[in-house]
Amino acid sequence: MSPKQQFLPQDYPTRPGVYLMKGEDGVVLYVGKAQNLRARLRSYLRPEQDSRPQIRFLMARTASIETIVTDTEKEALILENTLIKAHRPRYNIDLRDDKTYVSLRIDLREPYPGLRIVRQVSADGALYFGPYSSSTAVKETLKQLYRIFPLRRLSAEYCARRQRPCLYFQIGQCSGPCHGKISREDYAGLVRGAIALLSGREDDVLKLLQGQMREAARAMRFEEAALLRDRIGAIKATVERQKVVAHGGGDCDVFGLWGDGRESAIVALIIRRGRLIDRRSYRLHSAMEEPELLGLALQQFYDHSNTPPPLILLPSPCASSEVLSEWLGEKSSTRVRLIVPQRGDKRDLVELAVQNAREHFGEKGPEEVAITILQELSARLGLEKVPARMECFDISNMQGGSVVGSMVVFIDGLPAKEAYRRYEVKTLDGHADDYAALNEVLNRRLDRAQQEGIFPDLILVDGGRGQLGILTELIASKGLAAQVEIASIAKARREKVAGNATLRSQERFFRPGSQTPILFPAGSAALRMLQRLRDEAHRFAITYHRQKRKARLLGSQLEQIPGVGPKTRLELLRYFGSLRQLRAATIEELAAAPGVGVKSARRIYDGLHSAVGIEGNEFQV
Repeated sequence: MSPKQQFLPQDYPTRPGVYLMKGEDGVVLYVGKAQNLRARLRSYLRPEQDSRPQIRFLMARTASIETIVTDTEKEALILENTLIKAHRPRYNIDLRDDKTYVSLRIDLREPYPGLRIVRQVSADGALYFGPYSSSTAVKETLKQLYRIFPLRRLSAEYCARRQRPCLYFQIGQCSGPCHGKISREDYAGLVRGAIALLSGREDDVLKLLQGQMREAARAMRFEEAALLRDRIGAIKATVERQKVVAHGGGDCDVFGLWGDGRESAIVALIIRRGRLIDRRSYRLHSAMEEPELLGLALQQFYDHSNTPPPLILLPSPCASSEVLSEWLGEKSSTRVRLIVPQRGDKRDLVELAVQNAREHFGEKGPEEVAITILQELSARLGLEKVPARMECFDISNMQGGSVVGSMVVFIDGLPAKEAYRRYEVKTLDGHADDYAALNEVLNRRLDRAQQEGIFPDLILVDGGRGQLGILTELIASKGLAAQVEIASIAKARREKVAGNATLRSQERFFRPGSQTPILFPAGSAALRMLQRLRDEAHRFAITYHRQKRKARLLGSQLEQIPGVGPKTRLELLRYFGSLRQLRAATIEELAAAPGVGVKSARRIYDGLHSAVGIEGNEFQV
């Protein structure tokens, strides 16, 4: 029985809500919202009345449809966002590009607020600036900002443990608030100036500083006047003067859309105080109609830590515009208007965004490049299909201690860091055996895959025929040989040639049933992708191994210090919170801990810093 014969429109309510389309395995394929669930689902259940190809494509894979009724369409919109995040359905649009954005955070509730680079924006009452597409550019901006407004650079906890100001104070890039080098009122002035500068109000900052400089000069406070003069010069030298693109100097986001019915490109132009400060571009594999596509794109764009401005310009009307406007207004705590301009400067901006979207559509996106590389990879390794999900495993150990494994995942040729996993090997009893460790890690991963129904298309292990043999036996024992393809990658070897010269061999790949290694052309994009996958697994394993070994060695050091028994160790850990903070403590701070005097503090300090290797060569794996 086909899916369209199983479902009838009258089976569904006429109220607002969310619908979830699931495959035969129960995995959510698509999440949507509707003001009238029955009317919306009718277009899916009667695809002969709808010419959109994705409707027939989706319904052919749908085994069940679940609905969740809400009181309003806005509640449905919020629930839809939540469910898309939770299930990450394959056929919903995913508004991602190839950048990782960062933001600047400052919490004005702190005694001496400082700026911090973060990757996640939270509703915690702090101020956030951004997001910015380049973390390197943000760090450079901060470097210049600290020269103008020397805010606190290091954490308040770290500064409180120091007995004198930090190096940043000595070079003039921190005002030393933690050690009383600046009054709270003067520090608040620095904070206001930094916020104004980050908000794009550099003209206001310049006027303020110029007024302060003149006042200081009239009062013959020449050193203060010279300092303010230098700050004014720094602002003029470092603030980038961008082209004014909108009369009136307002804030708005401008969206452009271009597509061919199967794929689309969306570009957002970010305009603040009349200046174009950023451009975001996205490629979407979707054949949705333009109003629905624009509505979903706006939902995801502003749900990804982007604060809505008061005005959003669109190339055409979007679905549920009134509900979206209300939801966006709640996010920004101000009224947000969605308009489709028909003439004038605003229409010119929309046409500029559409032109950018058209150019981006013509470019080959990272997903298309990755698929081309995966096709080459599949052909070289002789795989049955192009591997959408690749997993690579690596083992890290040092003389049998703290043996760990790692799994990294590439989906469609790009890292999926949320799927990375670390494994603490539990079955070795203190002896080093990479084969046994790999067997345990792979066994645990495949057992979980069978429970969850999420299998990789290709498993890559770091090693040669021995590691591949373990994986081959394990795959066969679980009956997965027809479902999961496998390979191993052996590191390049140094081979002697004439004289004392050496030549580095190529990376070699092995597949089951073949004794001949597979070689990729030097510089091949497919080879670089597999090397990157292997290197990422190696990095991930070593990082975890170092963390585990460092904690174990530090704990062992603590146990070997004379006069430090189990009770004192427990009290020290409770007092300092972690082994890392305990080791960073000074003798005075150790002496202040419960049950530790000056004499014991000196012994503990010497014991924790006498052993070689915590930060040294022992960790050169």
